[in-house]
Parts: sequence; C-alpha cells; structure tokens
Amino acid sequence: MLKLGVPSKGRLMEQTFDWFGARGITLRKAGSDREYSGAVEGADGLELVLLSAGEIPRELAAGRIHLGVTGSDLVRDKLADWDRQVAELVPMGFGHADLVVAVPACWPDVDMLDDLDAAASAFRRAHGFRLRIATKYHRLVRNFLTANGVADYQLVDSQGATEGTVKNLTAEAIADITSSGETLRANHLKILADGLIHQSQATLYASRYADWGNGARPALDGLAKRLGFDPNAL
Repeated sequence: MLKLGVPSKGRLMEQTFDWFGARGITLRKAGSDREYSGAVEGADGLELVLLSAGEIPRELAAGRIHLGVTGSDLVRDKLADWDRQVAELVPMGFGHADLVVAVPACWPDVDMLDDLDAAASAFRRAHGFRLRIATKYHRLVRNFLTANGVADYQLVDSQGATEGTVKNLTAEAIADITSSGETLRANHLKILADGLIHQSQATLYASRYADWGNGARPALDGLAKRLGFDPNAL
C-alpha cells in the first residue's frame, strides 16, 4: 500500500484534492470535518493520510509515508540536506508564496542585504545586542543570510503573526512568507530588493527512506503515468 500524506485542512487541502481530481483520482475526507481519516477512489493501492502541512516533511523523512504534498519552503526548512531524504516529483502549480526579508519602511537607507548588514553592525554598537529578525523559517533564513554575508543578527522564533513583531518591539526585522506583500505594507514593512529567500509552491515529494516493497513500487509506477512524473527520480 502506497501512503500519501496530504494537508488535513484549509485551502491547501482543497487545492490538493482538486489537483488529483483533475487527474482522475478522487481524494476526500472520510467522516466529519473533525476526523483525520481519508478515502481514495480511482487509484488502486493508494492510501490517504491527512496530516498538517508542517508534519509532512518529518513523516516523509522518517519513512512513515511514501508520498507527501506540502510547501517546498517547509521541506527545505525542516529537513537538513532535504534532497537526500526526499525526492521532488511534481511542482503542483498552486500554494505560491515568497519567503522574503523585510525591514521597517521608515529605514530609508536599508534597501539591500548589504545595507541590512551595515545596519545590524550599527545596531549592535548602539544597543549592545544583536538586531533581531523574527521568523518561522530558521534554517532557510540563517543559510540565506550567511551566504549573503549578513552578520550581527539573531533569529527569534515567531509562530504567530510575524508581521506584527516589529510593531510590538519584539524584533527589528522579519523573514516571512508573503503572496502579495499587502500584509507587509499594512504593517509598514518593505521587502529588501535582494531579499527573496525562496519561491515556494505546493509540491509532491517521495520519501527515500520509506519501505518501497510490498507492492508500493508498482503502485508508484502506475501513479507516475497518471500524474506525469518520472518514478526513477526516487
């Protein structure tokens, strides 16, 4: 049996169901909206597992599911050396969002990462501690800033409304997902001109550590023909 992990609620779940439905495979929740069991029609040997989008990278890496649909940002942030643990099969064309670095709009001289680096150094000299950048995406943000030579900062965890941390004085800048930038502008923040960290979208992944015996591999080969991916990518 081939186990497919899909987001358990919200627009990402609905769009995933629509994407598979357009290819002749019906995915649906079984029972009430409060239940997390699912049903599949139109694909033999496929079992639906409903999980939060953030859980799916972990379950793929652990080999507890064979396939999973989640944001490419989550896979890259939650899994070190992600491409050694999962294979990217199909970018699905929805769930688009950009992970960006944003600073207060009232910082007139900070428009690029080099400017942020200079501002961070000046901030530490003036205040005695490092400039705080609020984010949920610690690995992606840290690797990006290091690669671009930004130092003298500290990442602070934000699991709520990251855009509000600057206004609430718990951070001086942020790194967060945005689709249109409207929420950032509403909170008087601006995206750095070279501050794009990752362009995310919903993607179908396969686990490199799942058990591909017991009929899972033939089921994958059959699914590949219908969904348009190369099963040998795994």
